[in-house]
Amino acid sequence: MNPDDFKNPSAGKVIRHSTGYYAFIPAALPLALAFDSDLVLMLSRADASLSELSGLGRVLPNPHLLISPLIRREAVQSSRIEGTQASLSDILLDEATPAQSAQGNADDLREVRNYVTALEHGIGRLESLPLSLRLVRELHGKLMTGVRGDKATPGEFRTSQNWIGPAGSNLMNAAYVPPPVDEMKEVLADWERYLHTRDQAPDLIQCAIMHEQFEAIHPFLDGNGRVGRLMITLFLIERGRLSRPLLYLSDFIERHRQDYYDLLQRVRTHGEWLPWIRYFLTGVEETARDAATRARRLLELREAMLKQAEPALVDQLLVNPYISIGKAATVMGVTHPTATKILRKLEAGGLLREVTRRTWGKIYLATGVLAALEPPAKTG
Repeated sequence: MNPDDFKNPSAGKVIRHSTGYYAFIPAALPLALAFDSDLVLMLSRADASLSELSGLGRVLPNPHLLISPLIRREAVQSSRIEGTQASLSDILLDEATPAQSAQGNADDLREVRNYVTALEHGIGRLESLPLSLRLVRELHGKLMTGVRGDKATPGEFRTSQNWIGPAGSNLMNAAYVPPPVDEMKEVLADWERYLHTRDQAPDLIQCAIMHEQFEAIHPFLDGNGRVGRLMITLFLIERGRLSRPLLYLSDFIERHRQDYYDLLQRVRTHGEWLPWIRYFLTGVEETARDAATRARRLLELREAMLKQAEPALVDQLLVNPYISIGKAATVMGVTHPTATKILRKLEAGGLLREVTRRTWGKIYLATGVLAALEPPAKTG
């Protein structure tokens, strides 16, 4: 890390470790930021889109039907940023038929499943535990147990130095080196205090700052990015800005990944907070609109599907569009032969498509549901 790249003392300071490498110590929060008219307008638009999505979440007849597949979509997108190759179809098929599914890489699927577990754990814990370092450690433990990187002490903050850089880089030539362990403890405590600060900045601005600061601290040996993205949704739920966990920024970040990394680094090197906050607000606005579009599309699809199939089966297909004959029989409370007849009838009507191409263990897919989740939805 070149100390000459860090040109704004207000962003933090560069120190030289006793072993010779340089590291960055972020400045204490909160920040003194001047909002220009452009940022105020962007904040207004992001707030409006987020409020619309939150309002939609309050009137959903059965929120779980939409929350479950959207959580899995987020898990796939967030894990993809870290290099996994599993698709949404892979994880849904794996959950529908865990004993039979051979699609996707097993390690990738495990990482995505852990992300789902961590997110659902965090949402549940908010009922009894505020956002805190304790919750962050719990999320990390759920995320990293049993996957690649699990030797990086799941659920524990690092006790050694890490760094950010291309493959093959080291402490001496890394693009960025977070605070050493002793300094990390101090800035983590400051970050936690900032989580509990209220009414000093708009919630979305505070969320953007919170996320950047977490990434700058990089308190774990692995999994920092995923934990940081989990915290965005949990922060907005805790602040009452999201009535349901429907907003996830990983798809936006994945599509604008280099901008994401560059803007975070410019905060550290030049103290340029406003470009990063604008990026974040743009992500919130676009993602909230996209999520609202998807939610409405799925609700409309449910109404159309109810004309062909009974509610219990339709709702199960919204939770997971892949279904086995055995699962269908259980959901509808009918025999295996009866479920087979029903699924074949729905296949003939175009609602389902048989995807296994075999005479036993057939799996059917509600193609419309998967299509509503996978492709980019139009916004605006």
